[in-house]
Amino acid sequence: MGKSLVIVESPTKAKTIAGFLPKGFMVESSLGHIRDLPPSAKEIPAEVKKEEWGRLGIDVQNDFKPVYVIPSKKKQQVAKLKGLLKEATTLYLATDEDREGESISWHLLEVLKPKVPRKRLVFHEITREAIEKALENPRDIDERLVEAQETRRIVDRLYGYEISPVLWKKIAPRLSAGRVQSVAVRIIVERERQRQRFVRSTYWDILGLFRTREGADLPAALVSLDGKRVASGDDFDKATGKLKDTFTDGRAPVLVTEAMARDLAGRLRSDEWSVVKVERKPFVWKPPAPFTTSTLQQEANRKFRLTSRDTMRAAQRLYENGLITYMRTDSTTLSESAVRSARDLIGRRYGEKFLSPEPRQYATKVKNAQEAHEAIRPSGDFQLPEELRGEVSEIERKVYELIWMRMMACQMADARGHHLVVEVANKGGEKREIAVFRANGKAIEFPGYLRAYVEGADDPDQELADKETLLPDVSTGDPMDCSKLEPKTHTTSPPPRYTEASLVKELEANGIGRPSTYATIIDTILQREYVVKEGNSLVPTFMAFAVVGLLEKNFEELVDIEFTARMENELDAISLGEEKQLPYLKSFYFGRDGKPGLKPLVEKDIDARESCTLPLGKDSEGRAVNVRIGRYGPYLERDEERTSIPAGIAPDELTLEKAVDLLEKGAGGPRKLGVEPSSGKEIFVKVGRFGPYVQLGEAAGNGEKPRMKSLLPGMDPETVGLEDALKLLALPRSLGVDPETGVEVFADFGRYGPYVKRGDDTRSLPKDANIFDVTLERAIQSLKEEKKGPSWRSRGPTVLRELGVSTVTGAPVKLLAGRYGPYVTDGTTNASIPRDAKPEEVTLEQAIELLRARAAAGPPKKGGRFAKKSAGGASGGKKKQGAAPAANSPAAEAESPAAEAKPAGRGKKKGGSAESSAPQKPGKPAGKKTAGKSRKKVG
Repeated sequence: MGKSLVIVESPTKAKTIAGFLPKGFMVESSLGHIRDLPPSAKEIPAEVKKEEWGRLGIDVQNDFKPVYVIPSKKKQQVAKLKGLLKEATTLYLATDEDREGESISWHLLEVLKPKVPRKRLVFHEITREAIEKALENPRDIDERLVEAQETRRIVDRLYGYEISPVLWKKIAPRLSAGRVQSVAVRIIVERERQRQRFVRSTYWDILGLFRTREGADLPAALVSLDGKRVASGDDFDKATGKLKDTFTDGRAPVLVTEAMARDLAGRLRSDEWSVVKVERKPFVWKPPAPFTTSTLQQEANRKFRLTSRDTMRAAQRLYENGLITYMRTDSTTLSESAVRSARDLIGRRYGEKFLSPEPRQYATKVKNAQEAHEAIRPSGDFQLPEELRGEVSEIERKVYELIWMRMMACQMADARGHHLVVEVANKGGEKREIAVFRANGKAIEFPGYLRAYVEGADDPDQELADKETLLPDVSTGDPMDCSKLEPKTHTTSPPPRYTEASLVKELEANGIGRPSTYATIIDTILQREYVVKEGNSLVPTFMAFAVVGLLEKNFEELVDIEFTARMENELDAISLGEEKQLPYLKSFYFGRDGKPGLKPLVEKDIDARESCTLPLGKDSEGRAVNVRIGRYGPYLERDEERTSIPAGIAPDELTLEKAVDLLEKGAGGPRKLGVEPSSGKEIFVKVGRFGPYVQLGEAAGNGEKPRMKSLLPGMDPETVGLEDALKLLALPRSLGVDPETGVEVFADFGRYGPYVKRGDDTRSLPKDANIFDVTLERAIQSLKEEKKGPSWRSRGPTVLRELGVSTVTGAPVKLLAGRYGPYVTDGTTNASIPRDAKPEEVTLEQAIELLRARAAAGPPKKGGRFAKKSAGGASGGKKKQGAAPAANSPAAEAESPAAEAKPAGRGKKKGGSAESSAPQKPGKPAGKKTAGKSRKKVG
């Protein structure tokens, strides 16, 4: 009997599937895509490089024919697959059932060119039943799905490779643009613009505490005065913060001021009070639908503060280990067998009364089969979450429990209860208004699905209690005692910044991108530092404002929300055979019916000055104050005055008043302190992006850096004198020679505080140590003390765990503690552990994926973890080591991966460019490096 070869994307999935297949089946992984567009200039074939379109990797002159290459890191795996195929009598392609999985299978056929029968297997859960069913019902490659995926890939490549160089030349090097990425950044920037325009308004009300004759307390808030409604938060425009012009009831509310509130509280407290209204309204809460990709990401972010990347990584592991169904899906439908299993488990675990009367099915949003056909749910026999402790990582267990609870809830009974409204009013009379106070209560009579699951809650039982607001039992006409009336002020708040959860929700609501790509998109905008995280909020940088401004002015159609949403619909139409690929690509790139395409847009004159200028207003003398974005970061500008913007100030926090204050303090120009005696050069005190510093002389024309030194903690740039500056510029301070070693000893102050140094040996001093008072004896004593933390140079990295043998290289894989934190190695390649990962939870499979991604990225550039960053936020040295995408992650579908932002160089264009005369960082003079030279590096 012949052998059958089954190919999947990842080693973990291969291992799981192999356990369900009979003898005679060989299972191997492709390690993701085995072929793709050239990831860098060096991967472009020589015969293609000479072509005008060669840098794109797409023949735009010949029906957009893509140039596919096998990356050097994948050639060994391709050879292995070809060898296994020689032994096989049948080839089964069991990649995932979405567009990208279909594309991977198509590429495998194109590269392997099998001469044996080939069959496509699709299943949305890795269970014995699902795999056996797939083997009984194989199909062919769906060419329409492949065409839709290829169209997406080509559009994303052209978008990133054509627009990114424009950003390099006009704003700063190492920036990037992307079809979904740029729209996501625009959405975040627009929210920050709303926050900048927002006007905070203040209004008052009164909180009352009333007591029944039986002694029960009833807290209530003032809602009306003499029949007129009192203004509340709903009466203010959420976008502007101002009181609305029109109201739902057609009548303007009473805007209570502080004086009114205090006067009313004083006059009404002694009045007679009684219950004037008791209203009870029943409510029914229905359970939410089972998870899709986007709702899982949103809920995991709300509950566990997990990033979209972390959530998808955990879900990927759970799927590959056969614990959940396929995790990239837009569908909320459920199979009949899944519904039956859930309802059986609910009956046993919670009781029959908690079951919904009839099985529930939820309508799906998608109109075609481009994603998996079922919601995310536990697979197989719905293993209990508590049974997974110790079997998977803690993050994976939490994500599984979330999926499990949501699946249980969707087949459970509705929650039922009632809302209760109680109003209390005074008797009124001469000089006393009739004031009405309202209390809102809520009681849950039957918890239903809330017994298993409450959105955003870690503990359903605790959250169930928190959802109730019980009020005392009262009736209309009951007398009440007023024990307290307290004036309360309120201030309107600007629209909240996006979190990962709310951004994913916004993208999905507008049809932008696909849920399977959201994790990669958010990773990209964080890595490019268009956005930084402040707690759980996504805060745009000034660089993001400049980039979005340029794109809005010159590529409005391409950063329009409707364009991105329309493209998703057109890709759906291509996958259904309703539209053709070529007409769409021609329209996108060359234009049609008078509408310009991408190519003519990037070739027009572009003046970036307006985009790189953000007006803040005019000062008291009528001088314009602007934020300018230069090649070395953002700075403030007023006539000829300039000063850097301190790091950490968000755009909406930089008001006109604050900007004027910064200009007055730091940018009235460098303050001259005097002349350094030995060189005759002038000494200045300046304020830069990273704080105040002193500088000896000016930058030389040959690019030589002037001597600079930051002020010590406690030093005021307004009062620092020449003597202080000379001391700082003389650092490091020589303390003498160590009599035992004959090596000179120095004292200095660095980014982590004061320290002493002898050769390569250093020791930190206490934070309050004065380096100008440190003696040689004190320094030698400190140098004799054991160095805190692992001594990297003397002991090298420490082995934390032996993880096993790599299924890719055959080499042992180890987890080590190094100078910059934990990392994994196979003896040839090293890969950092993501900062949010726990070293004790790292598995062999995760390590292999990290090493594979690190190897695929090529050798690290010069520089290090603390290499200085350019204006765009990209490191001048080694890139940040992020979490490696899973083998079948949608990196290629994410419209502009890191490599996509680095095409080969382009010729110069006409038009102005952003000025590069911003105040510089200490130690970083303006050089002659151009965007063109930067492109030469990567191209």
